[in-house]
Amino acid sequence: VPNSVLDGCESSFIAADEKREKASTTFFDDTGLVALICRHDFVLWLANMTSAGERQYYALALIDKLFQHIPTTWRAGILYDIGCQIHRSVYRWGFLTEVRDRIAFAVSVFHAYQHQWACQLCYHPRKCDGFGCSDGE
Repeated sequence: VPNSVLDGCESSFIAADEKREKASTTFFDDTGLVALICRHDFVLWLANMTSAGERQYYALALIDKLFQHIPTTWRAGILYDIGCQIHRSVYRWGFLTEVRDRIAFAVSVFHAYQHQWACQLCYHPRKCDGFGCSDGE
């Protein structure tokens, strides 16, 4: 996917805007929760968000935690509202280098239609191998 498409996705989502605060740290120590769940909707790990804005490092930390607990031969499909942006960051900034070739990123179905057309073609779970009928919701 060209950078121009990913730039369009990044600028159109609140979740991709790390500077946008949904909750103030002035009044709250924790500003939200982020969870890593399996395809059967069971929580595997849960993290308190302690900074204002939705930071990618919460998702990256949970993905890293997952790969610490699964066999090295396994691949994982990661469905996330802004999966295209996480995928971009993994390669752009060198995150998860040991496991990134074992990850297939996709955007959850509910959020896919808000993404740029080219992004939908690459990241919609119905168009990616290995996701089956999983919708990420």
